[in-house]
Amino acid sequence: MTGPSGAGKGTLIERVLPRFPELALAVSATTRARRPGEVDGAHYYFLSRDDFDRRVEAGEFLEWVDYVGNRYGTLVSEIERLRGEGKAPLLELETEGALRVKRRVDGAVTVFVTAPVAELERRLRERATESSGEIGGRLEVAHGQLAQEGEFDYVVRNDDLDTAADRLAAIVERELAAATMAPRR
Repeated sequence: MTGPSGAGKGTLIERVLPRFPELALAVSATTRARRPGEVDGAHYYFLSRDDFDRRVEAGEFLEWVDYVGNRYGTLVSEIERLRGEGKAPLLELETEGALRVKRRVDGAVTVFVTAPVAELERRLRERATESSGEIGGRLEVAHGQLAQEGEFDYVVRNDDLDTAADRLAAIVERELAAATMAPRR
């Protein structure tokens, strides 16, 4: 899943994930500072810039991006951990990272979550986890991301949370059913 900051990706995941026990959310790695209440290994794997760079050089990331002054990525070991538990990994990614996964992983399904720009700004300001400068940076990036929505398999407009959650659940149900019916290689 991808989309601009404030589109509601995390909220939709919280609503939909409990409906599908065969799915599990992959924990991303980041170089950004931990926010109050965040737990390493649960919310993110918090890495120093040097450790992140070392892991990039070692090929330990499925994807990674620079986003608003920090790095974010998905460790291959996290995907392997979830698959080892018999789960289908669900990734919440920055748009460029999602496009990299789509190009790199056969069968990856991409969902772009969108909302009106005014709503994105309201949500970012309401959650109060970023400074005004960070919000401005995220909104600037959001304009470019919104122009990319056509590159994804599905688009879910999150202007009504219940409707958007139901749309996302229908997509997940359809794709999981298709994956179980696909011939094994």
